[in-house]
Amino acid sequence: MSKSRSQPRRRRRTNFVQKPNGSLAPRVQAVGPERFGIVMVDVSKQRIQTQICDFYGNEIVPFTVYEQSRPGCEACLRSIRQVQAEARVLDLVVAIERTGEYHRPFQRAAQRAHYDVRIVHPLATHHFRTIAHPGNKTDPTDLGGIHRATVNGFGLVERVLPPEYAQLQLLVRHRRDLVHKQTTLCCQIKEALHAIMPGYDQCFAAFWDSTIALAIARATGSADAVLRRGVAGLAELVERGHQPRHQTTFHRIVQWAQTAPPGHAHSDIVRSVLDDLDDDRLGKNRHIHQLERIIARHLAGTAFVRLLVIPGINVVSAADLAGELGPIAHYANANAITGRAGHFPARYQSDAVDRPDGALIRTANRRLRATLMQIADNLVTCNHYFRAKASTWRSAGKDPRWIRVKVAKIFTRIAYAILAGAGPFQHPCLQGDNYVLGKLNAFHLAHHTPVAEVLAGLHATIEQLPAAQYAHEARPWQQQYQRRQASRRNGPTPLSEILLEVLARLGTGTVESTHEGAGLG
Repeated sequence: MSKSRSQPRRRRRTNFVQKPNGSLAPRVQAVGPERFGIVMVDVSKQRIQTQICDFYGNEIVPFTVYEQSRPGCEACLRSIRQVQAEARVLDLVVAIERTGEYHRPFQRAAQRAHYDVRIVHPLATHHFRTIAHPGNKTDPTDLGGIHRATVNGFGLVERVLPPEYAQLQLLVRHRRDLVHKQTTLCCQIKEALHAIMPGYDQCFAAFWDSTIALAIARATGSADAVLRRGVAGLAELVERGHQPRHQTTFHRIVQWAQTAPPGHAHSDIVRSVLDDLDDDRLGKNRHIHQLERIIARHLAGTAFVRLLVIPGINVVSAADLAGELGPIAHYANANAITGRAGHFPARYQSDAVDRPDGALIRTANRRLRATLMQIADNLVTCNHYFRAKASTWRSAGKDPRWIRVKVAKIFTRIAYAILAGAGPFQHPCLQGDNYVLGKLNAFHLAHHTPVAEVLAGLHATIEQLPAAQYAHEARPWQQQYQRRQASRRNGPTPLSEILLEVLARLGTGTVESTHEGAGLG
C-alpha cells in the first residue's frame, strides 16, 4: 500500500471584503451579535457625543453628551462599564470618528481604560450617513454612520508609532511648516525689495545664497544710496558686518544703480517692512537650522539612516520619509508603501468597459505622497542612475508626471530592500563609493554641531548599519586619519576625537597619535 500523501496546506486568504485591520467577525461570532457592543463617539472641541448599540444596531444607551474634560471622559467610561455589567455585553469596541486632534484626549482615556479603540475616517462616516439619511446631517445621524462604518469593517485599528518615530514625525512636520512659511516670507521680501530697488536682485546669480545681497539692500535702501557709496563704500559696509569681499559683485551693483528705474514713492516705509520681513526670515532660518540638528539626532537612531548611502538622499529627506512612513516592519512589501501613498492609477471597470490607466487615486496619505515626490525630484537631479533613466523616458515621450511616479516607485523598492535587509545592498543607483557616516558627518560640519553630539549621532548610526558594512564605512575615515597624521600639525582638534572614536567603533583597531599632544589637523 502506497504511503498516503500529506494534506495540502490551506491557501492563505488574501482578499477581504472588509478591511483586514477593521474586521470584527471572529469576535462577534464568539460572543454573539446581541452581546457585542459598539460605542460610537463623535468628539468636538467642547463636547463628546456618544451612543451605545449592539452589533445589529439595537440601541442600548441613547444619544448622550458629555463635556470634553477629564470628568466628562471619566463619566463616559463609567457609563460604558455600567452597560457592560447591566446589559451583559461580553465584548465591545469604542469607535471614534477622527477629527484632527480633538478626538485624541478621549482616545487616550479609553486606551488607558484598556478598551479596544477603533478610528473611523470622516469620509467613511459621511458615506454611511448619507446612505441612510441623505441631506440630513446631525450628531445622531453621524453616530449612526459611525456604527454602520464600524460594522462593515471601517473602524480601523490605528497602528501606534514607536516613540522615536512619533517624535521624528512631529519634528519633520514642524520643520516643513517653517520652510513653507519661510518661502512665503521670501516672496514677500522679493516684492518689497523690487518696490524700492527695482532689478537689484538680478545682480546676484543665486540671490538667497548670497551673504551680502540683503545686507547691502537693507543698509542702502535705494539706487541713489548705492551710487553715493560707490564700490569702496559698499566694501566698507560689508566688512563692517564681517562679510567676505566680493569686488566683482560690488561693481555689478554700482552698474545696476546707474541705470536703475526710480523706486517706490514711500520707500522709507517699504524699507521698514523689508527689515521686519528679513528679520522674521532670519529667525525662522535659525530655527530650521536647530531643528535639522535635532532631526539628524533622531534619524541616527532609526534604520532610515541607511538610506544616506543613496546619492540624492540627504538627512532631511531621509528623516521626512522616516517620519511619514514609520517602521519598515509595518509594511509587508514595497507595494504596501506605494499603496499607502496612492502611487497607482484609478481604475473604472464595468462589464466589458475597463479603463485601468486613470489618474492617481485622490484618496491617499498626501504627506507620504509629497515626500516620495520630493525624493523623486532629488534623485532625478542628483543621482546619475535616475537621471539617465529620466532622460531615456523623456526621449520616449513620457509625461513628466509619469516619470516622477516611476522614479518614486523604483525608489520605494530600493528603500524597502535597504531597510528590511540585514546585509549590504548593491544597486546601480549607489554609484560606487558612498558612505553613510561621511554624509552624516558632513551634515554636522555644515550645521556646526558640537563634537559630543556628533559622536553620539555617529555611534547611533553605526548600530543601525550591517556589520558587513563596517569595513566599507571605515575606509574614508582611515584615509583621512592617515592624511592628518602625515601633516604633523600640532594642537588637539575636535576632528581628532571623532576620527579615533569612529575608527574604534568600526572595529579597525586601536589608533594612536605619533607623539603626545598631537592633534589631527
